[in-house]
Amino acid sequence: MIRSELRQWMAHHSEVLVFAGVFLIGLYIALSGGWFLAAVGACVMLIGGVLAINAFRRNPFRRPVSAPGVVEVVEGAIRYYGATERGGEIALRDLSEIRLMRVQGQAHWRLRSVSAEALLVPADALGASALADAFTALPGLDMGMVSAALAQVADQKDAIRTVWRRPS
Repeated sequence: MIRSELRQWMAHHSEVLVFAGVFLIGLYIALSGGWFLAAVGACVMLIGGVLAINAFRRNPFRRPVSAPGVVEVVEGAIRYYGATERGGEIALRDLSEIRLMRVQGQAHWRLRSVSAEALLVPADALGASALADAFTALPGLDMGMVSAALAQVADQKDAIRTVWRRPS
């Protein structure tokens, strides 16, 4: 019954749609009457709105798997197990810089540690969407800018963008 393009769009944006629905339920409760219901509805709207914004910012990280390897975020460490490339691990507390670059037609995260070690992680690898939650723990990181850079790197040929540096 639903067109395939619409079904794919809804599947990709499902998290945003659910939280937008929570916001609308809060609006309905707030407009139902009385100051108590208005306060409860305002709280539900606030929660739904904040979660919808966060889901919208994480949306570019949800990409179809088209690169080899697996990404894991476990106990404050980012691990990449490469199928054809060299893998590795970097602890979040040791990160000094995150760059988004396009290598051989694919977007990659270049994670650099304070000891100048680098880990190249394909943005389309299995589990790479977990990086969105891991990056939010970094001090001074603007998730809006990171999401915009991830959305734009697909359009550029050989792009390199520094999206975060550890504040000194």
